[in-house]
Amino acid sequence: MGKMFFVDLTRCTACRGCQIACKQWKNLPAEKTRNSGSHQNPPDLSGQTIRVVRFKETADKNGKVSWNFFPEQCRHCVDAPCKAQADMESESAFLHDEATGAVVPMPDSAKVDFEGVRSACPYDIPRKDEESGRITKCDMCFDRITQGMVPACVASCPTGCMNFGDEEEMQALAGKRLEEVKKDWPEASLGDADSVRVIYLFKEAPAAYFEHAVADASRTMLASTEKTQPARNISRRDLFQRVLRG
Repeated sequence: MGKMFFVDLTRCTACRGCQIACKQWKNLPAEKTRNSGSHQNPPDLSGQTIRVVRFKETADKNGKVSWNFFPEQCRHCVDAPCKAQADMESESAFLHDEATGAVVPMPDSAKVDFEGVRSACPYDIPRKDEESGRITKCDMCFDRITQGMVPACVASCPTGCMNFGDEEEMQALAGKRLEEVKKDWPEASLGDADSVRVIYLFKEAPAAYFEHAVADASRTMLASTEKTQPARNISRRDLFQRVLRG
């Protein structure tokens, strides 16, 4: 069945412990940034930052302002468009591990068209390390989970926002928490739960967290797969199948 994350956004305080733990475990350097008017820092993913906690201000109908926090990472899609795209050039560019479901960029990812891989991702996750040329993203802490450990981000989370375990266990936990949260937040939902291994629990519409919080099936990359037709809205499953067909 594989492994899965359950990310309970109702419990995220934006402490950024997960972001720091990821940097530490992966031995990734800090990046120089500039104040952009938000507490979010760094402002985006990069070749050196594969996890970032996004901040978004929202206001209710009475004008009350609040924060929504979104610890972003690769979703480890069940049918991974990034790997499907990369496979057209090199089947050794990505590993899709059968036992865990982890989608792991490999050294040969430096040999494939990065922009093509990035455009195939409905969450806009892949980035490139400029020094090595390799594609970078969360690899589910593959070196940890294959040794019976949880990912570094999960180990660092103090609130119960980040959870990791067997697929059935995480799906059950996600369903239980959704029922509980809906009592106070009727619009609460689980993001793309049937197609990914990182399930987010949103108390509001996903767009209130981040524009790519859930898959965008109308991305312009679809136009490149059918040159004679413009991009149009399709289901997630159709999106993945179309990318896999090339």
